[in-house]
Amino acid sequence: MQLEKNVVSWFEIYVLDMDRAKKFYGTVLGVEFTDVPDPEGSNGISMAFFPGAPDGPNACGALVKMDGVKQSGAATISTMVYFDTEDCQAEESRVVSAGGQVHKPKFSIGEFGFCSICMDTEGNTFGLHSLK
Repeated sequence: MQLEKNVVSWFEIYVLDMDRAKKFYGTVLGVEFTDVPDPEGSNGISMAFFPGAPDGPNACGALVKMDGVKQSGAATISTMVYFDTEDCQAEESRVVSAGGQVHKPKFSIGEFGFCSICMDTEGNTFGLHSLK
């Protein structure tokens, strides 16, 4: 089966503390965020976009803080985002010093490369993926 486009078109990672989350992902992934104004002006949503090319081969996404959304801060694995990396060991090595946790250090997934499973400062579990 050949797909014409990626299955995932957008992702959002909900956070309790936007500044803390931006610092964490900025440190681990070596990226800078673009803050986005509240789309309705007063509905209590703040977003910070990950860098990306909307027409690129991978999905774009954002960190999101939304007033009134009940969040426990405890990790759940109902949906997990995997970030593409050159060598996931490099990003994994920055997780703890950025305030997160490494749940499963770099491991092989056979012909598909390697992964690390980590938790951010907001209690979200995420993956790092690389081919080497």
